[in-house]
Amino acid sequence: MVGADAPPEAAFDEEEAEATFEFDIAEDDAAPKALVRGAAAIKQFWRRAPAGPGVYRMIAADGEVLYVGKARSIKKRIVSYTRPEMQSARIARMIAQTASMVFVSTASEAEALLLEANFIKQMKPRYNVLLRDDKSFPYILLTSGHRAPQLMKHRGARSIKGAYFGPFASAGAVGRTLNALQRAFLLRTCSDSYFANRTRPCLLYQIKRCSAPCTGEISDADYQALAAEAREFLSGRSRSVRERLAREMREAAAALAFEKAARLRDRIAALSAIQGEQSINPRGIAEADVFAVVEQAGQFCIEVFFFRAHQNWGNRAYFPRADRSLGPGEVLDAFLAQFYVERPAPRLILLSHDIESLEPLREALSVRAGRRVAVGRAQRGEKRELVEAALRNARETLSRKLADSATQEKLLAALAGAFGFEEKIRRVEVFDNSHVMGTNAVGAMIVAGPEGFMKAHYRTFNIKSADLAPGDDYAMMREVLGRRFARLAKSAKYAEAEGGDSAAFPERPDLVLVDGGRGQLDAAIKVFEDLGVDGLRLVAIAKGPDRNAGRETFYIPGREPFRLPPRDPALYFVQRLRDEAHRFAIGAHRARRKREFVKSPLDEIPGVGPARKRALLNAFGTAKAVAMAGLADLEKVDGVNAATARLVYQFFHEGG
Repeated sequence: MVGADAPPEAAFDEEEAEATFEFDIAEDDAAPKALVRGAAAIKQFWRRAPAGPGVYRMIAADGEVLYVGKARSIKKRIVSYTRPEMQSARIARMIAQTASMVFVSTASEAEALLLEANFIKQMKPRYNVLLRDDKSFPYILLTSGHRAPQLMKHRGARSIKGAYFGPFASAGAVGRTLNALQRAFLLRTCSDSYFANRTRPCLLYQIKRCSAPCTGEISDADYQALAAEAREFLSGRSRSVRERLAREMREAAAALAFEKAARLRDRIAALSAIQGEQSINPRGIAEADVFAVVEQAGQFCIEVFFFRAHQNWGNRAYFPRADRSLGPGEVLDAFLAQFYVERPAPRLILLSHDIESLEPLREALSVRAGRRVAVGRAQRGEKRELVEAALRNARETLSRKLADSATQEKLLAALAGAFGFEEKIRRVEVFDNSHVMGTNAVGAMIVAGPEGFMKAHYRTFNIKSADLAPGDDYAMMREVLGRRFARLAKSAKYAEAEGGDSAAFPERPDLVLVDGGRGQLDAAIKVFEDLGVDGLRLVAIAKGPDRNAGRETFYIPGREPFRLPPRDPALYFVQRLRDEAHRFAIGAHRARRKREFVKSPLDEIPGVGPARKRALLNAFGTAKAVAMAGLADLEKVDGVNAATARLVYQFFHEGG
């Protein structure tokens, strides 16, 4: 269950609970006041808690959701929170911070499981196990409703009509499979608009990757047959497809149609390549997800393998945020509901550990899928072999991550030593700006920590100051730093909450690096003084003469400028941080410049929405033609009323 670190629902006696609670609060003078206060608050909500299944939320005084849990009986579950002396240190901290609770009753425990997973995904409570990488998986889509179905990669909502095959673990796995499928089935991958405007076959036809239905090089019936074969192959009937192609190849060779036989041979080879690249292909399991969890040095890794159509379609490793006091089975239990909250479940889910919420999870996934979903621990045979393979991968992946983290920790320690800082560095923020002669100016912030670059924490800032002189780098830096730290100062997470989880990645930086010299340093100091931000370590990095890497000058408040030795590991680390910030800033600037380049003047007219802009462009063809149109012509456009026509006309003819 997602609330796996909550205490079990033991035999429940209300009178005994009342007596025990009164004894604990009255007699235990050694209990911290915050803990007593939290337990008392929980007790007040426990009195009116539902007796049936549902979800509960534990909330701090400032409104932060601390924990989300589910239970077969909410009242039985939360009574143990009124006995804080029986809890782990982590749960005791949570109780001490609890000021109120919210309950949501559900019809069943399975329904509570899914609701709990949704709440955790939305609220990200600090005391829950969190799935930190929840981006959607890519699929292969074979469209329908067109005379020439398209084969394409798809990610996101299934809004396009067709057959979806997946999930694949990565976009790279999809790309390799699509490439082989093109050679095997010669299906088009181009868009419908590109397809409709072809007058001669494209290069893909010449290199035997497409049968060119766009120009009639293949009949619609024959193309539909190819699409049916591809659908059959992706659905798991690969053997029958290969046998049929082999039979046709032999028949073509016997009839001396050697070119046709060669084409069929190449298609069979492409199909073999798809299956040959997939390791650990199961013989007796057509569709399954395999989960294996391992723990080492207080960190967890969950390896997920995807098997579809008797083929391995890739694997992905997850590193959920979980307290080290939890066991592997509890972490896996918490992970599964979050994993499937927005993803379809296969017919079989194999696990490396037993989980407490097995039955509610099985019921919830089966109801959602409209068919039976089997969930359980693999015990023997081929299923056990698949789980063992996943466990091996999980151990190796976690070992590599820990080794990388250890290296990163050493680099952060070396950085602190090079700059003369005694305190440990856990979070580094690097700021840079990018613009062309002051236009489309963008500020960028990248973040690094013990696990490397933390890309989920990266931020961009569109420079907004109207009175900023073009190219004023100091003013740009002041605006970016001001917006970043003003927001941080208002946040409840400006400093880690008292008694909070020390393992969590901090929101407040330990070190701020700005790209520039003395001017940028002074700009940053002024921002921090104005905002009342103190205790931050600040360093400015000036490029060396002729912008040579390795000859950078560092500026730290209260110290003379200095350089680091040419081969110092800390110097290389700073260069990596600065280069990453530069790359990210340039990418953000180019993206903004591209948006501005394709921007239409119609976008600037207030009160004119997308539908009316479309109507105007359909009527006049271009924005320039709209600008030149008279008021009477604008009023004649379907979907544009007189008031809107006058608004558009006045925008382009000020004072008219």
